[in-house]
Amino acid sequence: MQFLDAINFSFPLLANTMEAADSSTVIAAVLLSLVVIYLASKVGGELSNRVGLPPVLGELVGGVIVGVSVFHLLVFPEGGTDSSSSLIISFLQSIGGLSPEAADGVFSAQSEVISVLAELGVIILLFEIGLESNLKDLMAVGPQAIVVAVVGVAAPFAAGTIGLMTLFGIDAVPAIFAGAALTATSIGITSKVLSELGRLNSREGQIILGAAVIDDVLGIIVLAVVASLAKDGEVDVTKVIYLIVSATAFLLGAILLGNLFNKTFVAVVDVLKTRGELLIPAFIFAFVMAYLAAFIQLEAILGAFAAGLVLEETDKRKELQKQVIPIADMLVPIFFVTVGAKTDLGVLNPTIPSNQEGLIMAIFLIVVAIMGKVITGLSVFGQPGINRLAIGVGMIPRGEVGLVFAGVGAASGALSKPLSAAIIMMVILTTFLAPPLLRFVFPDPETVATDSDKLVLDGAVAAPLTIEPPSLTVSKSNDAGNVESAPNSQES
Repeated sequence: MQFLDAINFSFPLLANTMEAADSSTVIAAVLLSLVVIYLASKVGGELSNRVGLPPVLGELVGGVIVGVSVFHLLVFPEGGTDSSSSLIISFLQSIGGLSPEAADGVFSAQSEVISVLAELGVIILLFEIGLESNLKDLMAVGPQAIVVAVVGVAAPFAAGTIGLMTLFGIDAVPAIFAGAALTATSIGITSKVLSELGRLNSREGQIILGAAVIDDVLGIIVLAVVASLAKDGEVDVTKVIYLIVSATAFLLGAILLGNLFNKTFVAVVDVLKTRGELLIPAFIFAFVMAYLAAFIQLEAILGAFAAGLVLEETDKRKELQKQVIPIADMLVPIFFVTVGAKTDLGVLNPTIPSNQEGLIMAIFLIVVAIMGKVITGLSVFGQPGINRLAIGVGMIPRGEVGLVFAGVGAASGALSKPLSAAIIMMVILTTFLAPPLLRFVFPDPETVATDSDKLVLDGAVAAPLTIEPPSLTVSKSNDAGNVESAPNSQES
């Protein structure tokens, strides 16, 4: 330490050069990581799209391939890996002559930067989803969303906890922790898939989205409870009450703010004349809301989503949506690829004895995780003709939210290795199964439109459908009695 201080005092230029070299190496590692991320997201998304699956699934799979499970191009210290496990760091070490200590420092800094960009990506994603959502429609399905969320939390939590204690003899605290991991719903993954399917603003999509938001709030409360149990064996009632009150006040305050903030936001934007006059104020508002949510111990993504809901009510909504899309295209793939890269499929190896017990528990948890969310669709009331199966399937993916539960549980020491592996497997499979299942349970919009046209045309289906719009032409012809323009109308 004294030697380094002497260098800094006697040779400040040399010291600055060393610092510059270190920072340039970190930047090089980050840039190479972004190259890997964008290649994985684009190749995976394109391949997934070509086989009829949502691109987000391809981005997740691409992340798995370049991550700790396969190529080790993008790895993170959270999984217990070090710089020697990263091919990017090994490459930089071979061409730059980095010492092991310097390599560890670069690896840590690079991982931190990518993780921050991923968090920023999911914040932008939820802000974009909020802009695409209609607050009035979301409030209209509020009661249904609340019921779906409560059932989606209570059913898997009770089934998972009781099942682990009775069938596997797991102690109460780890069983409760595993049951809590079953309650999560990944709003980021579900909303992205719904957006890609064009179902975000459907009745089903709004119920799923509203229930997922409530799920996150309830999940935070459950996480606080079980983390308190794991820490000292008792529940901190004061903290639980604080979380309930703060979450409720934040969400209600955001909704009320929308009625007061809209005109002010538009007035400010109209005054600004420089570049980014709309986008920059919008991001300032979104980041402030995300900060406030994180400050009161909620998820930052909830604040960003609430900001999107508020700005969706302004006259600038459509223009803002167009300007946000390129930013989201740059940052959101980082989030999904990172989620996949952090997923270790090594826990699926049945040849390892320590994994066999986890595999059995994983099967149980996966069944509970799927069925516990699918039955939520049955709880929807007052919505005749709604796709209840789609609502249940939309609540299935645990994604990054489930990984948070697994990470907290592992860090607290409450989870054994088999149980921790079982939870991770549950998170992986529910995350990967949900996108194709959503596409399966939701009919193709073009097919639905075609079928609707056929129903409207009825007997005129056999006539050439080259007139725009066909249904209006047939209606006018029938009203006028003109048989020539719709020759089959008399047959019906």
